[in-house]
Amino acid sequence: MARPLRMEYPGAVYHVTNRLVGSWRTDRARLFEDEADHERFLEALSARVEQFGVRLYLLACMSNHFHLVFETPEANCSRFMQSLATAYTVYFNLRHRRHGHLLDGRFKAKLVAGDEYLLRLSRYVHLNPVRTQAWRARSLDEQVEALRAYRWSSYAGYVDPSKSLDFVESGPMLALLGGAASSRPRRYGEYVEAGLAEADDAFEAVLRESPLCIGDAAYRAEVDRRYDGRLRTVRQPEDASFRRTRRSQSPDLVLEVLAKALGVAPEAFGRRGWNSPLRALAVRFLVRHAGLSQRGAAERLGMGSGSAACRQLASADRWLEGDASLRSTVAKAERLLAAAKAKESIHT
Repeated sequence: MARPLRMEYPGAVYHVTNRLVGSWRTDRARLFEDEADHERFLEALSARVEQFGVRLYLLACMSNHFHLVFETPEANCSRFMQSLATAYTVYFNLRHRRHGHLLDGRFKAKLVAGDEYLLRLSRYVHLNPVRTQAWRARSLDEQVEALRAYRWSSYAGYVDPSKSLDFVESGPMLALLGGAASSRPRRYGEYVEAGLAEADDAFEAVLRESPLCIGDAAYRAEVDRRYDGRLRTVRQPEDASFRRTRRSQSPDLVLEVLAKALGVAPEAFGRRGWNSPLRALAVRFLVRHAGLSQRGAAERLGMGSGSAACRQLASADRWLEGDASLRSTVAKAERLLAAAKAKESIHT
């Protein structure tokens, strides 16, 4: 059976879920075995939010699955999620001495309609940590305490800005409440925690209505219409977009500009070197500015595999975090690429 098309366009907002692969799942198996696993997942997520220009609004990580709600200004949901899944799987398999797929098939991604549905979705996602059978048997006070203390969700940062994660944007969701900004965290907490006493059955019914989106009947019909239109125009069962996404630049130009900023020859990126950021930065730029997949970047640089490119992306983050001069050089290269793209747009 052909896999469903991805519905991608600039500015789309998604509710994404993924879980531990079924063939490996047992009563004891976990997607996150301990705090170190949770922390590495959040590190990988943070890096890719920055790399792909994603606006992450919500997250909740459970023992065997996770929820994310985010916006894609650059129409790149699939690339963002594939990179995140690859990074975490490589780490997890190495650490826990296993091999093969970690996540269960393709992630599920539903487009989300307007403000009302986003706010109700945020409550649904944030309540996940205490929606287990064990927690439902506890008192409401115990559930509230556990919810606010849960470290692997964005909820604590919503109700207490001092605990917010720097890669999660809570402002847009809190703004849906209206009123004084200073009171929004408190009122948001009241809104979410009210859901502990009375479930939003109507919204949970909406979640089951469509595999493509979350919204009212009119929104579902519009998404279905666009989806059917894409089915008629796409020959291969691969991800598709509603509208044209951003124009990528040629890999040769990207490497040439990066080499110029770094003061090296472009050929240097193809040579393996210890204690050098060159390959790591080349992978980062090829993925981000040339639109290559991690596998494509690895092939372009003669590295052999997408997992090698994934490790180089993580290495790039570490190099940039620890070297202010290198960050300045990379910023210069990105300005040069932006200028080249603007010049190309004028002549096309």
